Amino acid sequence: MSPPTGDPSAADGGLSLRDIGVRFGGLVALEGVSLQVRPGRVVGVIGPNGAGKTTLFNVVCGFVKPSTGSMTVDGRPFQPRPHRLNADGIARTLQGVGLFDHLTVVENVMAGATNEARTGFFAGLLALPGSDREERRLREFAMELLAELGVAAYARAYPQTLPYAVRKRIAVARALAARPRLMLLDEPAGGLGHDDIQELGALIRGLPARGGLNCAVMLVEHHMDLVMSVCDEINVLDFGRLIAHGTPAEVKANPKVLEAYLGADVEEAAA
Repeated sequence: MSPPTGDPSAADGGLSLRDIGVRFGGLVALEGVSLQVRPGRVVGVIGPNGAGKTTLFNVVCGFVKPSTGSMTVDGRPFQPRPHRLNADGIARTLQGVGLFDHLTVVENVMAGATNEARTGFFAGLLALPGSDREERRLREFAMELLAELGVAAYARAYPQTLPYAVRKRIAVARALAARPRLMLLDEPAGGLGHDDIQELGALIRGLPARGGLNCAVMLVEHHMDLVMSVCDEINVLDFGRLIAHGTPAEVKANPKVLEAYLGADVEEAAA
């Protein structure tokens, strides 16, 4: 499967990036990157250190404005703003768990559902009129998510008191609370052990079909075993350029990918 060229088709929905370029002064961080993350698919973005993975993630989240190129979500022009992602149907988890230490676990997940709330979670915290019924609904929804992810027992705990792997699951639950059409996962395996990564893999594989949302999932990750086991498609960056795109098997066998990771010409090394 060759890298996407031209204008990625928006007919299938999801996230489309066309010819994205990012420059920081004289430094080229991304150049001509085009890819698509379709509904119901887990799409990985990998590459050696410094390849541009984090920059690309930050472009999609609105933390970095591209110098060139364009994006669409479900065929509509998309100019992301971090504080508006939930309203746009997009949820993200970051390299750190990013939970609110002063809120309980269930309150953290409820906070992720504010786009769904009619009166708002924070209105409930302030005891504004009409908020009681909405707060109960959000709490029940948050508890359902925590139960699905196997961490409901920690609902009343505070995040800083819990193991890192548990906090990772809570962060995913909070992202799911927004009922996203697009889920962005940034290095979700960071800091996890082997068994926890296997459990995370099972969780990620189930995300697109969860709740009938047909969610699109973009995974930026350096843990290759996880990427190869959960992704339908993989995009490989090197020095800011897209050098390969395909299924895990195709990417694993691609000489350009081996060269990028090994730092040497594969054919010469085999000679």
